[in-house]
Amino acid sequence: LRTHQWCFILCNVLLFHLLLFGADLLEEYFLRALPVSYTDAKTPEIRERARKLDGDSLKANVSHTLSSAAACSDQEILLLVLVCSSPENRTRRNAIRQTWGNVTEARGYAVLTLFALGKPTSAATQLEIDEESRKHRDVIEGSFIDSPETQTQKMVMSVEWTVTFCPQARYILKTDEDAFVSIPSLAGYLLSLQQLEDVYMGRVIHQGMPIRAPGSPGFVPIHQYSEEFYPDYCEGSAFLMSQDAARKVYVAAEEVPVSLPLDIFVGICAKKAGITPLHSSRFSGGKHVSYNRCCYKFIFTSSKMQEDELFKGWKETSDGEACSL
Repeated sequence: LRTHQWCFILCNVLLFHLLLFGADLLEEYFLRALPVSYTDAKTPEIRERARKLDGDSLKANVSHTLSSAAACSDQEILLLVLVCSSPENRTRRNAIRQTWGNVTEARGYAVLTLFALGKPTSAATQLEIDEESRKHRDVIEGSFIDSPETQTQKMVMSVEWTVTFCPQARYILKTDEDAFVSIPSLAGYLLSLQQLEDVYMGRVIHQGMPIRAPGSPGFVPIHQYSEEFYPDYCEGSAFLMSQDAARKVYVAAEEVPVSLPLDIFVGICAKKAGITPLHSSRFSGGKHVSYNRCCYKFIFTSSKMQEDELFKGWKETSDGEACSL
């Protein structure tokens, strides 16, 4: 090949990598939300109350009746993964236990995966959950009936359980049961973070608008939230909080209606606590990322995974084979 042909090939290779990684860099470093100004007079009070939370008093005043065989170890936990699951989806929980949820250590630090459920409407299903909980010791079950309308209540229960019974977890990842989570990738990123407090990270939604049409999914009446736009928040299929951020959200949650959609509820609590959401495009949000072994080694989460994809992705990303640039 002649010199100008080699130059043409080289330029195309550089352009390909620019397009591949440029969007991620643009999103992560230039499209982050602006810092939150402490305009709410209650913000300092929320932060101070969160700092003074006492474990013993929390255990004595847990507001949800919990049936839980799950337990945190005494050692420090780098990452606590809370999977919001439906009571009937035992097969999916087992698939997670056999794949990415089977990771208990990353770079020398402990990782723990638990499942958050509401109560089923069937007594037979409840007996199965009781058996499952005794066998695996990784189920947190609330006293409310599990339904699309109680997902925010499930999130509140999960945060309350975390700050009460697992205060040694440095970071908490909330994810849905249809997600693939790359624990090694996420753990490596967390260990490199310079910001150690007020971490609330995911795929940030900017200027989301309340749905005002009655009967529509996600409908929010004006008396529950009157402003034109929601504060910036992390899309709900998967997002991350540091332990201190979870404590602040827990305190702020007392004044936010649990009837709001889960992700918006957490975003409003975070704003009240003076926490700015951090954007990372390595969270796929509600989107499913087409499978590619090296891509799945790099991203943190991908949604809407079928069980066969879950097993394939886990097997191929855990084979130890490195990826080239």
